[in-house]
Amino acid sequence: MQANAIKTQRYFDNIEIAQHLENVEYIIMVAPAPEKFKETPIHFTLFLNTSERLPHEVQEAVLGKFLYENKIGNPAEILSQLMPVGFGMSTQETAMPMLLVKPEDQMTIPHIPMFVMDFLADSDNFNEAKVDNLTGWTYSYN
Repeated sequence: MQANAIKTQRYFDNIEIAQHLENVEYIIMVAPAPEKFKETPIHFTLFLNTSERLPHEVQEAVLGKFLYENKIGNPAEILSQLMPVGFGMSTQETAMPMLLVKPEDQMTIPHIPMFVMDFLADSDNFNEAKVDNLTGWTYSYN
């Protein structure tokens, strides 16, 4: 089964991003991991609504709580740092957070810095990504 790419219809500008993130605590994005990662079949990205560099102890506590609450095991390939994040609208109800890694994307897509935790793991709570090969995201509000 081949999944279709999510097509962005438009990107939020910086004012829309600020308004969109009001009262957002964090965003979880899940996607299928590359097939070679059999033990960690889900790619998780946790976007924390802060532009502060978090101390290592805080990062560990946040990740530990997230793993525990969502019954996630085997975290691997963990990346935690401030990253540029843009937001795009597609046919989905909520804006899709987009980690902007390429310099050309950072120059052309409006974005803000967010503290991002990106890792591979396993969980039976996210079968949409694990079994159905779907990508999705959800927002948590204050």
